[in-house]
Amino acid sequence: MAAFIIEGGHPLKGTIEPQGAKNEALQVICATLLTREEVVIRNIPNIRDVNNLIQLLREIGVKVQSLSPSEGRQTVDCYLFRADRLNLDYLQSDEFVKKCAELRGSVLMIGPLLARFGRAIVAQPGGDKIGRRRLDTHFLGFQKLGAELRQVKGRNVFELAAGNYAALYDKLPQLGPLIAERVPKLKGAYMLLDEASVTGTANIVMAAVLAKGTTTIYNAACEPYVQQLCRMLNSMGARISGIGSNLLTIEGVDSLHGTSHTILPDMIEVGSFIGMAAMCGDGVRIKNASVKDLGLIPEAFRRLGVQLDMQGDDIFVPRQDHYEVQSFIDGTIMTLADAPWPGLTPDLLSVLITVATQARGSVLIHQKMFESRLFFVDKLIDMGAQIILCDPHRAVVVGHDRQRQLRSQRMSSPDIRAGIALLIAAMSASGTSRIENIEQIDRGYENIEERLNSLGAHIQRV
Repeated sequence: MAAFIIEGGHPLKGTIEPQGAKNEALQVICATLLTREEVVIRNIPNIRDVNNLIQLLREIGVKVQSLSPSEGRQTVDCYLFRADRLNLDYLQSDEFVKKCAELRGSVLMIGPLLARFGRAIVAQPGGDKIGRRRLDTHFLGFQKLGAELRQVKGRNVFELAAGNYAALYDKLPQLGPLIAERVPKLKGAYMLLDEASVTGTANIVMAAVLAKGTTTIYNAACEPYVQQLCRMLNSMGARISGIGSNLLTIEGVDSLHGTSHTILPDMIEVGSFIGMAAMCGDGVRIKNASVKDLGLIPEAFRRLGVQLDMQGDDIFVPRQDHYEVQSFIDGTIMTLADAPWPGLTPDLLSVLITVATQARGSVLIHQKMFESRLFFVDKLIDMGAQIILCDPHRAVVVGHDRQRQLRSQRMSSPDIRAGIALLIAAMSASGTSRIENIEQIDRGYENIEERLNSLGAHIQRV
C-alpha cells in the first residue's frame, strides 16, 4: 500500500491545469457500448477508476486504441473505442461480476448493455466508503422502460432483461452477439425519478436512446457532465431535448453511429486547486478551468472569504494572508450545504472544511447526501483544527485565522475527496505528515504529487 510523505509549510506558486473530468469520463466511455462504430474521446484523465473501466471494456471485447500523447503530460489522453463485437459469455462470468463489484463506474455499463443487447448483469459496485449508495433509481427507471429484474441468489447479483426477452436470458450466451442485437427493445415511458441521481439519470438516458417511442425523465440530474453525455449521444444520432434542465425528452432511434467527443475539465479538481491555493498558495493560476461550468463552486470559496480573480477561462488565486467567513444578511452564521446541480456539489465539502480551518470566523457545513462523508474530520481535529461534528451530516468549523498552524500527523485516506482534503491540510501543516491508502486519491487525481511538486510542494510517494 503506497503512502505520501508531505513536508508542510512550502508555498505553492505557478500555473496548474485541471485534468479531464472523472465523472464525465466514466459516463461517456460507457456510452461507446451503444454503437458498433468508432468513437473517439479526448481529454480522458489518466486515473485509476477510469483506467480500470477502460480495461474492463477491453475484457468484454471492446477494441481500445490510444491515439496521441497529450501536450505537457506523460500520458495518452485520446482513445478510440469500437464495440463492434462483444464477448457476451464473459458478461455472465464470476470474474466479470467480481471486477464490476470493485469499480463504482461499472454501474454505468448497465444502461448501454440493456439498450443494445437486451440484458445486463449487476453486481453491487465498489468505490468510496462514504455511506449507502443505492441503485434503486437506476432499477426503477429500467423497469419503467420495460426491463425485468431478478436477483440471483448465491451470487449477490441482479439480472436485467428487456421485456419478454427475459425467458431467453440463460440461453443467450450460445446465440452469439449478432443475434443478441436483434432482441426486443425497451419501450419509452414517462418517469419521475425519486431522486436527481447523476449516475441514475445517465444510465436511464443511455438505455432510453435505443428504446421504442418517447421517454420523458422528470427530476433528472442536470450536472454539466450529464449535459455533456446527452450532447455526445445527440452527435451519435440520438434525439434528446431539454438538455441542461431537469426535464429530458428522448425520442428513441434504431441505432447510433460513431462520433468524437472532448471531456470537460474536472470541476472537482478545479475546486481542490482553489482550496490548495487558498491554504498554501503564494499566487496560483488554474488554467483552462471552464469557468462557466463551475456553478456555485467559486461562490462557495468566496463565502469563506477567499479572493478569486477570474481572467478569461483561468482562475488566479492570489496569496491569502487572511480570509474571513461571510455571514448571511441577517448576521447569522454562514452555512454551506450540498444540493443537486446547480447547487453546491458534495464532492467539495471535504476541501471546504479544510480551507475553513484557517479562516477568520465560523461556518456550518451540512452534508446531506452521504452519512459517512464527514467522519474524516477527526483527522483534522487531531491536527489541531477546531471542528465540532454535530452528527453524521453536520460539522461546525471554527477558523484559526492563521494564528495557529495545523500539526503534522500520520493518517489514512478513507475516500477520494477526504484524501485530497487531508493532503491540503498536510501541505499547510508544520512538520512532516504521512498519508496512507493513497490509492484512494489516485482514483480521482492524476499524478497529483508531480503536479503539486512543480508548484513548490514537497510530496514524496513511498
